[in-house]
Amino acid sequence: MTPGNNGASTPEDDDPFGYLYADGQANGAQPPSGGYGYPGSVNRVRTVGQRQYGQQAPTAPYGQAPAQQQGAYGQQNAHYAAPETLPGGAQPPRQQDRGGNGRGGRRGPNTKGLLIGAVAVVAAVVIGIGMAMMSDKGEDKTAGQAGGGTPAPTQNSPQPTSSASSSVAPDGELPKIDAKALLLGGGATTASSVKGAQADGGVYVGNFNNVGASVTWTVNGIPEDGKYTVFIGYGVPGKDGTATLTVNGTPSSTPVKLMNWAHAPEGDYEKGWTKTFNYVQLTKGTNTIKISCEQGNQCDANLDQLWMAKGWVKSS
Repeated sequence: MTPGNNGASTPEDDDPFGYLYADGQANGAQPPSGGYGYPGSVNRVRTVGQRQYGQQAPTAPYGQAPAQQQGAYGQQNAHYAAPETLPGGAQPPRQQDRGGNGRGGRRGPNTKGLLIGAVAVVAAVVIGIGMAMMSDKGEDKTAGQAGGGTPAPTQNSPQPTSSASSSVAPDGELPKIDAKALLLGGGATTASSVKGAQADGGVYVGNFNNVGASVTWTVNGIPEDGKYTVFIGYGVPGKDGTATLTVNGTPSSTPVKLMNWAHAPEGDYEKGWTKTFNYVQLTKGTNTIKISCEQGNQCDANLDQLWMAKGWVKSS
């Protein structure tokens, strides 16, 4: 193109959109046949889903939209299908259910189950404690019925014999002895023909009214040195008598007074049972007490029991 020469064509002819203007149309501009005014352009306008892969979309004259194929309501479009509906297609993601109600998705913690389990454990512990307490009470009650927890004596416990002369008192008590457990000497013997003796089995020491006759008691378990009272159970035939008391080998200056305190008729041994006492000094541990019929004594009496009391007292 040279000065003064507009070339082979006019600007309208060069403008692909010249047909859109009035002066372009007056100069004979025509819309292109292949597309939107671009030479060789392809009309690719189509409705989404109208064409499947591998098929050519239908064309329509310029200015008209191609006819859309529609199917019945609720049916898939023949030209479009979601990938998940095709064989082997991707599955839609499942919506997580945060409520743990079994409709899919990750379940939350089963708080109801945990609460029930905790309540069951607490109930089991409470029941176990209650049963243990009931069992302990039952055992205590059984023990009380069997004697308040004090063990019963065994059948093999040694029994006093006529040759034994020692005795041990239970804790907190002073010793006591029956006549048949005393050590006898000088012809003294045991008997039970006279009724009323307080000793076990009604046994007493008789044949005592002879010089040299004696009973000896070895006392164990004296808690401490000090003053004690020895009590003597006896019976006289309605008249007074006396005997000699010897403590740990030393004769006492005070005789054993076998008085007729029961006021029995003369010769009635059965109604003459009574008691007397003498004051003594003892040492802690073991002591020996001897009652004998010595020269000058009047020993017509039966002896059945001896026992101790702490201090110098008149009754026990």
